[in-house]
Amino acid sequence: MLFRMYRRWADRRGFKLEVLDHQPGEEAGIKSVTMSVSGANAYGYLRVERGVHRLVRISPFDAQARRHTSFASLDVLPEIEEAGEVEIDDKDLRVDTFRASGAGGQHVNKTDSAVRMTHLPTNVVVTCQNERSQHRNKEVAMQVLRSKLFDLQQREADAKMAKEVGEKKEIAFGNQIRSYVLAPYRMVKDHRTQFEVGDADRVLDGDLDGFIRSALSLQRTEAAEEQAS
Repeated sequence: MLFRMYRRWADRRGFKLEVLDHQPGEEAGIKSVTMSVSGANAYGYLRVERGVHRLVRISPFDAQARRHTSFASLDVLPEIEEAGEVEIDDKDLRVDTFRASGAGGQHVNKTDSAVRMTHLPTNVVVTCQNERSQHRNKEVAMQVLRSKLFDLQQREADAKMAKEVGEKKEIAFGNQIRSYVLAPYRMVKDHRTQFEVGDADRVLDGDLDGFIRSALSLQRTEAAEEQAS
């Protein structure tokens, strides 16, 4: 549902969205998906969407039609184009290849073109299987890995600075930022800004601009207060 929502949002904005890796769930849905979004200020908009998203609904998989709560985490990373920004030693990498999953029939990949790349010092793992060649999948996986390591370095630097200056705020990633409630009432609410919309279907169809604007406004206000203090 989140994947569809962000895909619809990207379409509304005229952004290009490309799926880099897609892992189906064991029973239903999606276990994980990695996608690239390209467009003017795409990262600037999407970075406020990072965090844990909570869904409350009547489960279509429950014969007793009980209400269920589920969670999904979203990470947003800038694309690092210059290799010099993050140095990766070849000896710190483990590269595994495997057969990419497909829709079946003539679309099944008959070669080990999919790539799983593990950065041993940090245990950061990325996979890419949507490109046709193993070489291209390696290139894309390395690009995603570089972005993840750059983001990790930034987080560590922020945490160190917060500790030194006595900052008591928790790092936002990993916190629940928004709830999508579809039963017993219908509402989407952002817990950071208290911005809410009663038309949940409209939000899940990609109308996120109100949430993004309110989150960006909150960030600007907090940044101004920090500068003033």
